[in-house]
Amino acid sequence: MIRSQNQIKIESNSSSMSDLVFLLLIFFMITSTLISPNAVKLLLPESSSKTMAKQNVTVYIDERHNFYVGEAMVEPAALQPLIEQGIEPGVDDACVVLRADKSVPVQDVVQVIDAVNAINAARGARHKVILATSPKK
Repeated sequence: MIRSQNQIKIESNSSSMSDLVFLLLIFFMITSTLISPNAVKLLLPESSSKTMAKQNVTVYIDERHNFYVGEAMVEPAALQPLIEQGIEPGVDDACVVLRADKSVPVQDVVQVIDAVNAINAARGARHKVILATSPKK
């Protein structure tokens, strides 16, 4: 039997493909860390204090006086039940982080504090409101 010396070998070099996948992986890991975790864009007031707390519920107030609990826009009258929903049952010392734009009037901040105080009175709890700030430049 006579065999042909010219055999076709089907091979593919996958080293360049793995390099490309590795570079894409690095690109997406770097760009994902640059994404801002805050859904509502705010200009926070500046402070030199560095108080850190475990946040249970986050309330946002933007420059147009819109209130958000988490990422859902709410009316000021609906703050209390939505904040109460965000606090886990059985937790008596939760932290409600208030991220208010620095142009927001104090009355809007007081509405959030009043809602948390009403929850404290109803539950006999000691929930706190912490005002989020940005570091001083």
